[in-house]
Amino acid sequence: RLVLGTGQGTRDHPPAQAALRDRLLSTVVSCFKRHGAAAIDTPVLELRETLMGKYGEDTKLIYELQDQRGELLALRYDLTVPFARYLAMNKITNIKRYHIAKVYRRDNPATTRGRYREFYQCDFDIAGQFDPMIPDAECLKIVHEILSDLQLGDFVIKVNDRRILNGVFAVCGVPENKFITACSTVDKLDKVPWEEVRSEMVGEKGLSPEAADRIGEYVQLHGGLDLIEQLLQDPKLSQNKLAKEGLSDMKLLFEYLTLFGITGKISFDLSLARGLDYYTGVIFEAVLLQQENEHVEELVGVGSVAGGGRYDGLVGMFDPKGRKVPCVGVSIGIERIFSILEQRLKASGEKLRTTETQVLVATPHKQLLAARLKLISELWDAGIKAEMLYKKDPKLLKQLQYCEDTGIPLAAIVGEQELADGVVKLRDVSTREEVRV
Repeated sequence: RLVLGTGQGTRDHPPAQAALRDRLLSTVVSCFKRHGAAAIDTPVLELRETLMGKYGEDTKLIYELQDQRGELLALRYDLTVPFARYLAMNKITNIKRYHIAKVYRRDNPATTRGRYREFYQCDFDIAGQFDPMIPDAECLKIVHEILSDLQLGDFVIKVNDRRILNGVFAVCGVPENKFITACSTVDKLDKVPWEEVRSEMVGEKGLSPEAADRIGEYVQLHGGLDLIEQLLQDPKLSQNKLAKEGLSDMKLLFEYLTLFGITGKISFDLSLARGLDYYTGVIFEAVLLQQENEHVEELVGVGSVAGGGRYDGLVGMFDPKGRKVPCVGVSIGIERIFSILEQRLKASGEKLRTTETQVLVATPHKQLLAARLKLISELWDAGIKAEMLYKKDPKLLKQLQYCEDTGIPLAAIVGEQELADGVVKLRDVSTREEVRV
């Protein structure tokens, strides 16, 4: 027996969902374009070796494929690594681009809600050698613009810097070869309490309890410019070259964000680590906040809806001569935002139009199919979005009902009388007003 369904961790998008996604993407794209980005596209298939070893612990989630000649391929896991490969391959040292496409992860789809094996990513990146923190600030401005445009409610953009984090690990006595694993453990702080993170550090990652406690003193801090100043004065951190660099850049970033007028939504947060290997400087993540209910003023994170950072070493990994191209970028979590908007639409009971038809060409009595076909053809040729029912002699009520059901605002009605007078009766479906044109 044939079992019907989609592959595990994938889904079909019916018209209402596709229309909502379309609306969402056009908001995002218009923001990217407003900031002067060009679009690029890359293949879904990459060479396996292009992707391996770029994603830290998540490398196991890459889908691997093989072609007839035994060449090892893989489905792209994100849009950043293909972008870096594209820059290196074409010797591009300077570009501002966006890319919206599906990516693939061999994740366990059942375990995590809203996690699929095939989903969209929307990326914006600035590649090139520029003065510190100017492109980085623009990426944060973009996140702020998109989340404001989509009216998703209150949000906060957490910001940190890999160099500050590595400096913290260094002064707390973590050996350098454990920085990356320590990073992915700290990254869990937004989901689990410090006690659990601490025990994973000590138990699984083999850090000393003293080191873990020292890390704890730092990674639980968050604030703004004041905190940056405080850490620049910190006797231990200020001795660390990396941390100091990161902190003075962070100070610069905050100055630019103040000029953009968005610091109200920005939090310098030392627990932010972002699990990926390739970040080298600023990292950030936007989280939606949810008012739980009237009685509790506490703001609760609904989860990350955008993230990104600086990755200055990635392009060099693909260049035979190791030439580096500094990059900073942001990825908008379109799937997460999509499911939030979808739930809201359901709750409001509002119906989303799935088509853009402006007018239905209708006839009030029989033997008028020819008149409809001639008129609709004229409308189409004039660039007007028009439909008609695929019946020779539909009843007028049926035709008007179709307008109601699909949200078509106008009906163009031609009967014997209209044909004789050389006019069309234009009917406003919601108000029932009619004018002769």
